Amino acid sequence: MHIDVLIAIGAYLLGSIPSAVWIGKAVKGVDVREHGSKNAGATNTMRVLGVKTGIPVLLIDVFKGFAAVKLALFSLTFETGTNAFVTFQLVLGAVAVLGHVFPVFAGFRGGKGVATIVGILLALHWQATLIAIVLFLITLLISKYVSLSSLMMGLSFPVSVIFVFKTESISLKIFSVAVCILLFVTHRKNISRLLNGNENKATFLFKKRQ
Repeated sequence: MHIDVLIAIGAYLLGSIPSAVWIGKAVKGVDVREHGSKNAGATNTMRVLGVKTGIPVLLIDVFKGFAAVKLALFSLTFETGTNAFVTFQLVLGAVAVLGHVFPVFAGFRGGKGVATIVGILLALHWQATLIAIVLFLITLLISKYVSLSSLMMGLSFPVSVIFVFKTESISLKIFSVAVCILLFVTHRKNISRLLNGNENKATFLFKKRQ
């Protein structure tokens, strides 16, 4: 089997690591997909099991995306720094997100892939990603909505890549727009709730310690 196919399979398996499910069951004996928003992600883990349990989930999910992109370095086909190499990195990132959303290790019931996408973006263009993260945090502090903050982050990345940093990679431009579209598609129910005024705020992140 061609090495690049094996690398792509590795990226999918990395993305498929259901950190929210495994950690939730190991620490609290709870499948987070049966509670809260029923999403196997860091936000729902924090909502259901607490911030301390959710932070490891967040870090692992970010690492999954970052590591999947870096698997491209093992390719014997693509030369580092070329547009073809960047395209292969993007393919690996997309496969990792697919694994996160449809994880083979958790009955193909995963999360929305936001944290994994952040890891991918960090590996591809850390400057634009940093801007997106800052915008995420500002939006979260003001609105208390994780979903709205994620959408703002998704909008920010292609704007930064295309207009601020003026990247020459066509593949990266297309991917940045695709990521934005993907976030809006996976958050369509959240968008509906935001428009109707009944989206849940992330109050669990702002509770004052007694």
